[in-house]
Amino acid sequence: MTRKLNEASEQLIKQWEACILFAYDDFDPPSNRRRIKAGDKINGTLTIGYGHTGPDVRPGMTISQAQAEDLFDRDVGKACDIVERAVKVPLNDNQFGAMTAFVHNIGPTQFNSSTLLKKLNAGDYDAVPAELMKWVKSKGKRMQGLVNRRSAEAGLWAKGSYVQSAGSPVDKVRAPLINGKVAATASAVVSSGALAYVPQTGPLAYVLAGVLAVACLVGIGLYVWDRVKN
Repeated sequence: MTRKLNEASEQLIKQWEACILFAYDDFDPPSNRRRIKAGDKINGTLTIGYGHTGPDVRPGMTISQAQAEDLFDRDVGKACDIVERAVKVPLNDNQFGAMTAFVHNIGPTQFNSSTLLKKLNAGDYDAVPAELMKWVKSKGKRMQGLVNRRSAEAGLWAKGSYVQSAGSPVDKVRAPLINGKVAATASAVVSSGALAYVPQTGPLAYVLAGVLAVACLVGIGLYVWDRVKN
């Protein structure tokens, strides 16, 4: 059974493809999509819906929103199947979605022969974002739209908890609020005999005891606050 995309991955593809209900040239800038008619010059690839291409897309063609969604589901299903077959290492949902979005954009042939796939299957997860950023040209021209799209795919790849080259992610370990150094210092003060000079009785003893107690509380409070912030 083909693995399904999570919602974040599906929305990423739809965001970058947009939904165009007439046949257009994907080389045209998004702000100036031409409705391609028979005889019009096509500089890129004839496309319709959410980035759907193929021999079934013809000049002058239009589709409904429901048809666009159906084409999207079929195209994404094929891309998911390609990723499942080609990738030999574990992927979490975001990583799987990023690779599916990538395949949906560049096609299976280029993905299967890519250095990205070779490095990924060798277990080099960390190489994926940089490899994605190499795929930013169309017809030999660097396209800002592709730069932005690759950045979004790389962001999805790294989002949340993810599989890394060195194994499972390691949670950040916080130092204890009262560490060994602080405890040792306190112990040294007590054992040094410094407290022997504090009067044991009388008003002065109560005053000094109060001062020491406040100082200790303030010191501990400042230390705890510093640890919480960092």
